[in-house]
Amino acid sequence: MSDLLPDPRSQIAGMIFAVLLIDPRGRIAEVNHAAENLLGTSAARLVGTSLIERIGPIDARVAVRLEQADEALVARDLVISAAGAEVRVNMTVSPLGGFPGWRIVTLSEVGHEDPGHQQGGEAMLSAPAVLAHEIKNPLAAIRGAGQLVARKLPDADKKLARMITDEVDRIARLIDRMQQLGSTRIGPVEPCNPHEAIRSAIATMRAADSERDAIVIREEFDPSLPPVLANRDALEQVLINLVSNARDAALQRGAGAEVVVQTRFVSGLAFSAIRRGRTVPLPIEITVSDNGPGIDPGLRDHVFEPFVSSKPSGQGLGLSLVRKLIGDMNGNVSHDRDVRAGLTNFRLHLPQAPRQS
Repeated sequence: MSDLLPDPRSQIAGMIFAVLLIDPRGRIAEVNHAAENLLGTSAARLVGTSLIERIGPIDARVAVRLEQADEALVARDLVISAAGAEVRVNMTVSPLGGFPGWRIVTLSEVGHEDPGHQQGGEAMLSAPAVLAHEIKNPLAAIRGAGQLVARKLPDADKKLARMITDEVDRIARLIDRMQQLGSTRIGPVEPCNPHEAIRSAIATMRAADSERDAIVIREEFDPSLPPVLANRDALEQVLINLVSNARDAALQRGAGAEVVVQTRFVSGLAFSAIRRGRTVPLPIEITVSDNGPGIDPGLRDHVFEPFVSSKPSGQGLGLSLVRKLIGDMNGNVSHDRDVRAGLTNFRLHLPQAPRQS
């Protein structure tokens, strides 16, 4: 192992949040890989352009402070435009002592939770999982009693007994999903073809979709995409949830409803896998987009939390399960709204399978 210290450029390149060097005229002089990924543009296209033009329009108060080149700035939960999509970020601006007008700007997505937040979420989910075990035993007794009563009731009253058993079954299914969320078991990961998982998920969803002819599901796959390192069953479950949600959202617009599933290879993207204490590159991107009205602004920052749903009959567990399953595979899930294209995007980032020797 070499004791040679990494040079500053290598250190910045390895950071998991966006870092931009800004010159005295407010132009971008240098960026790291994370900045290219966040802004959706290569370094060659970013360098020499105005920072404000690349991320604007932004809050007027922040824009005014950015014009004051020698002032430090911290802006939390700031909405910027990144490649036409709205992204919520935390921004820091640090003047470089000894170099008047030069600044370092960092941007980190609000949706990429810190370790403490994730651990808090897991703790919050463990309590329902414990309660679930205690609830299921009396539920089974209630269901059995309902079946016995149904045999003795006249036909006119049997529907009431069936209602009891149907409701018990519905509650049991909900509890099963809560137990999934609270589980600490991680399924085995292995190389798998992401396109096969996507097509299988779409086929499963369509088989149960009574309105399948009312919506177009379009595939935009990168045929050269390498295998992903994932649990195939878990990945398919994640995709079923995301495509189903996208389908429901798109149908709200009526005619022209469309869902697009896209894959691509994104170099340089990394996510800190806290359980492993190391940084894991996540170059495989799967995006599920819909042209529906978008997520209620009041819910955008909470869609991955349990029991949060915009659907009248929703239980708010689907996206929580998505986040858990993707986290178990050392991946990351996020969402954004592309205002210009009128699309809501849910993005999965997953590790590439090791190349076979």
